[in-house]
Amino acid sequence: MPSERDHREGAARAALLGFVRAARVDRPQIAWRLALVTVGSAVSAYGITLAIGAGFGGGTLAVLWQGVARTFGLTLGQASFAVAALMIAFSLVYDRRQIGLGTVLYQVVYGLLVDAFSGVHGYVGHPVANAALMVAGIVLFAAGTGLYAATDTGRGSYEAVTFSLSEKNGWPVGRVRVASDATVVMLGALLGGELGLCTVCMMLMSGPVIQRSAGLARKRLLGCGD
Repeated sequence: MPSERDHREGAARAALLGFVRAARVDRPQIAWRLALVTVGSAVSAYGITLAIGAGFGGGTLAVLWQGVARTFGLTLGQASFAVAALMIAFSLVYDRRQIGLGTVLYQVVYGLLVDAFSGVHGYVGHPVANAALMVAGIVLFAAGTGLYAATDTGRGSYEAVTFSLSEKNGWPVGRVRVASDATVVMLGALLGGELGLCTVCMMLMSGPVIQRSAGLARKRLLGCGD
């Protein structure tokens, strides 16, 4: 007659087998989600460089990148990677639940492509046309971010810090984001980053576009409901 130990070992084997089977079933889905992370990273990198290059200052986090790049002699992509690495390290210590494989993949692809795209954009001398390109860049940046966010493979480095502080301390995430944005912009400006119209537009436009993009991606690309 099987002992209690035999029952426990059998249950453990069954659980392990179920986990392995689930992992095999989910493998294509994971690969698809990571592919979407890569595409979203590329679109975001193209968009942010298009917006910054238009000459109306930097986006919220880009102001800090510019300041770090100028202070330490780095490229914009290297500065974005350095800032993200610090934020990821903070989140790993403070609340590691926020970090996933997508977090790392996004930042590697994004950081490399920011440098690659920085010199490819063409602008005209008319400020209205350049402002239109800036707006297009912001929309592309936010759409790519929403595509990445829809995959649920880990938060972006900046979002990880925001949600870590919010969830660990019980603070409203909206207030934490406003305070984080203000801190990042002020620090970036002190280091030599450029404030301007792009900074304001990024703060006003990004949220709604990210939300819409993420919703569409979940519904049409990932088969999830609203």
